[in-house]
Amino acid sequence: MADNNNTPKPGLFERGGKLGWLNSTYEAFDTFLRVPATVTGRGSHVRDGVDVKRVMIIAVLAVIPAALFGMWNIGHMHNLTMGTDWNLWQQFWFGFLKVLPLYLVSYIVGLAIEFTGAQIKNEELNEGYLMTGMLIPLIVPVDTPLWMLALAVAFAVIFGKEIFGGSGYNFLNPALLARAFLFFSYPAKLSGTGTLDAPNWLALKHGETLADAASGATPLTYAFQNSDAGISALNGAGYDFWNLFAGTVPGSVGETSTIAILIGAFILIWTGVGSWKTMLSSVIGALCIGWLGNIAGITDIPAYYQLVLGGFAFGTVFMATDPVTSAQTETGKWIYGFLIGALCVTIRLFNPGYAEGMMLAILLMNTFAPLIDYCVTSSAVNKRAKKAKIA
Repeated sequence: MADNNNTPKPGLFERGGKLGWLNSTYEAFDTFLRVPATVTGRGSHVRDGVDVKRVMIIAVLAVIPAALFGMWNIGHMHNLTMGTDWNLWQQFWFGFLKVLPLYLVSYIVGLAIEFTGAQIKNEELNEGYLMTGMLIPLIVPVDTPLWMLALAVAFAVIFGKEIFGGSGYNFLNPALLARAFLFFSYPAKLSGTGTLDAPNWLALKHGETLADAASGATPLTYAFQNSDAGISALNGAGYDFWNLFAGTVPGSVGETSTIAILIGAFILIWTGVGSWKTMLSSVIGALCIGWLGNIAGITDIPAYYQLVLGGFAFGTVFMATDPVTSAQTETGKWIYGFLIGALCVTIRLFNPGYAEGMMLAILLMNTFAPLIDYCVTSSAVNKRAKKAKIA
């Protein structure tokens, strides 16, 4: 339609239209599964078929194997602990129903805040939360109270992203910030009591109780957090390298199976979404400090065990490689990843109160990533300046 001046009227959801105030929300749904109709108006631009939405979708696809295995493993751990006789599908269905509420809370709370922020600022909604919402339920205990998770998600989105300008402007990984909020606000619920009587990593039916509370402890607890910590305690609990690698152990929903995580790593590296340099250097850093710990007699846990314990593999593949909060320079990625792996194992060796280490290591290096890139860039500029002067 047009008025007497032949000026086209804005559409219903376009800015200036009757429902123009919902433009951000409309555009978010309209472009979720198809390419936006907008084009660049002037000037030269790099044109590429890969945008933020596609990068986030690839990252979500990469994490799905770990999520599916985690759902099955929840039922499997319940099966072993309670002595039930469930088949594979019964175990998976039990885990799926336990994880589904975590995902609902994660996406409903997170997206509600993001939609509200976009409407208030009158900006387009960014797809960055697609990955964040997928990761948060996978890095917390399966029995985390939903109200705690909602608070953590709200804190992470508001204070980790929105106050800095939204997706692409945050300097801390939002998913890890949510976990950090839970850890510092409700440490007993997130990490247990630091002893073997920590069943919060196991999912139970309503009214069920554990006959043997020790069976709920994670391998990290046996390895670093009890009086008999070490490889003998770990093996004595039935945790050898191969079942740690496979992931049939208690832990956060998505962090247990290194095999499933490696499938995700292959997808990220093959598509160019994740940096293999960051992943490899993180592994090297962990092995170096783990080996030094063996040499110094600090621990008898073999260095290569560090790679399959706790959330190391999950953090290395899906958290450390976050393109927004990690180092951007190629040399910086080697330094950034190495320090993450080294700090993770250092925390495990010297902080028995919280043996995980990966969360704190990545968050700390998030804050140093810009400095690492600055030093790498400055060094390169100075070298070129010296060569030019000599020439």
